[in-house]
Amino acid sequence: MEKKYITEILHHLGEDDLPCGAVNPPIFQTSIFSFKGFDEFSTALSDETNHFLYTRGNNPTVNILEEKLAALEHAERAKLFGSGVAAIVSSISAFLKSGDHIVTVKDCYSWTSTYVTQYLARFGVEHTYVEGNDVNEIEAALKPNTKIIYLESPTTFTFKLQDLTEVSSLAKMRGVKTIIDNTWATPIYQNPIDFGIDLVVHSASKYLGGNSDVVGGVVAGSDEDVRRIFEKEFLNTGAVPDPFAAWLILRGIRTLHIRMPVHFQNAMELSRRLQKSEAVESVLYPMLESSEQYALAKKQMRGGSGLFSFKLKTRDIDRIKKFVNSLRFFRRAVSWGGYESLISPYAVSHRDPGDNVSLIRIHAGLEEIEVLSEDLDRAMKELG
Repeated sequence: MEKKYITEILHHLGEDDLPCGAVNPPIFQTSIFSFKGFDEFSTALSDETNHFLYTRGNNPTVNILEEKLAALEHAERAKLFGSGVAAIVSSISAFLKSGDHIVTVKDCYSWTSTYVTQYLARFGVEHTYVEGNDVNEIEAALKPNTKIIYLESPTTFTFKLQDLTEVSSLAKMRGVKTIIDNTWATPIYQNPIDFGIDLVVHSASKYLGGNSDVVGGVVAGSDEDVRRIFEKEFLNTGAVPDPFAAWLILRGIRTLHIRMPVHFQNAMELSRRLQKSEAVESVLYPMLESSEQYALAKKQMRGGSGLFSFKLKTRDIDRIKKFVNSLRFFRRAVSWGGYESLISPYAVSHRDPGDNVSLIRIHAGLEEIEVLSEDLDRAMKELG
């Protein structure tokens, strides 16, 4: 593929012929498209992949965003979905049937796990979970009926990496499709297709949107694979993104290359300061020099996002609650990737957290670093 500069993609790609000389793409808030004659109508009906017929398939606003997202991920094609879950589910379902088997990393997005464990099982699809940081473990999990290796690098709460080159090489030898959730690193810092991965999915609700005001998802890959997903899953399930939602994501990615370095810088500074705290047992962030997978992180990624975890030394849930409730600038909420800083304790979403009762995930937003650091310090003092 022809190499394009990031600003060329974000600010110009797909926008050469906007109506009326508009600087910003218009929102084509229309449900259907009409045709001048019978033949044109018939052609669109027979090939909805490449024509505007009904916005539940293609839409001009959506397609401009898709062209940019494909270029960002070094892919031939991309398809926008109404949510990240829809993109994940469709990309997996398109390549599975009853009797097949999928290998997936254990610490993945919770709804991915739910889909694999509960939903697919209803239709006779087997699954095996792996830690993912050892390619030999992944190879041992493969079966003759394995069709997909599903990756998330780094993983959701513990931020473990998979060696994308090794996994993709193994998968190609076995004829297995590889799919990765690249939401954490974004295309600014990691391009899995360059390492041989087949398909890349994102929750566009997070860094791509960047403002915590839109829900969306995307899958990017070869023209053949994305067309298959579009025709087999997207059109049949109606996981359509609204044109206005696409426009919001389009607006969000204009500043992606500006926002991500700030998230990265803030996360690095906070994680280093937390490492020095007497109340903290460990910090989980792959871009830290002390990380066990630091060499792999530097090999695969050009930087990191604002999301990381740390574990407090205490296992007293009441003290942990006190710490969480003492924070002023870290909002207690799910998701991440917006401008704001967030905190999500493992114990909130897990009834039996075990030793992970003190595991806390942080999203470092775009606030001044001293504001965030002082907030954490103040809450640490509440621990006593």
